[in-house]
Amino acid sequence: MFKHYRLLALSLFGMLATGIAQAEQFSVALFTKTAGWHHESINEAVVAVRHLGELHDFKVFWSEDPTRIFKDEELKKYKAVIFLCTTGDALNDEQQAAFERYIKAGGGDVGIHAAADTEYDWAWYTKMVGHMFHIHPAVQTATIKVEDPNFPGMDRFAKRFLATEEWYEYDAPRSKLHYLLSVDEKTYKPEANWGAKSGKGMGNFHPIAWYQLYDGGRAFYTGLGHLPGTWSDTNFLHHVYGGIYWAATGNGFTAN
Repeated sequence: MFKHYRLLALSLFGMLATGIAQAEQFSVALFTKTAGWHHESINEAVVAVRHLGELHDFKVFWSEDPTRIFKDEELKKYKAVIFLCTTGDALNDEQQAAFERYIKAGGGDVGIHAAADTEYDWAWYTKMVGHMFHIHPAVQTATIKVEDPNFPGMDRFAKRFLATEEWYEYDAPRSKLHYLLSVDEKTYKPEANWGAKSGKGMGNFHPIAWYQLYDGGRAFYTGLGHLPGTWSDTNFLHHVYGGIYWAATGNGFTAN
C-alpha cells in the first residue's frame, strides 16, 4: 500500500513539474483585422510571430475577430496585444473602452506597420501609436539609421543598414516618443501623389520605429513589415521580438 501511494505521489509530482517546465514566459494576443487595405504579408507575419513564440517561449493567440480579444475577461490573459497590419475602424466603442482599461492597468501594445493606418477617429489610440500614417511612395530600398541601440531587439542592427520597405510618411507626433529607427530620405524618393493627397517626405528626420510609456502601460511601434519576405529576415524578427518582450514585461536592454 505504501509503495502504491509513493508511486502515485511521484507521478503527480512529475505531472506538476512537467506543467511548470512547459509554462510560457507570457502570453500575447495577435490581432489582424482589416477594415481597409489588407496586406499580403499578414499570412507570413502570423507564421513568423508564432515561430517567435516557439523560439522565445511565449504563447500567441491569433484572431481577426475583436470579440475574442477585446473584453476585460479575455484581455487579462495577455501581457501584450499586437496590432499586426490592422487597418480602418477595427473596434467598436465597447471594445475600445476595454482596451483602454487594459493599458491603464499596465498592459502592453505592439503596433506593426499598418497599425498606424487604424482607428483615426479614436484619439486615445492615435496618441498611443504616436504618429499616424499619411501616405507612402512606391516600395524602395533605402538606408535606415539606428537612433537608439539601448532597447530590446536592437542589438543585431548595424548603425546604418539597407532595407526595402513601403516607407510610410507619418503625421506630426501625437505624444512624446523615444525613437529607435529612422529612414534617410536622401537615399530614396519620398514623393507620393494619390490625387486626393500627396506627400514629399518628412524631411531631415523621418522616424520609423519608436516606443513610449503610455497611460499606465507600454506602447511600441515599428513601421517595417510591409513585404511578405521581410518576415523571413532574422534581424527584423529580432526587432519585433524586442518590441513584444518590452511591451509584455517592461524589461529593457543596454547595448554597452
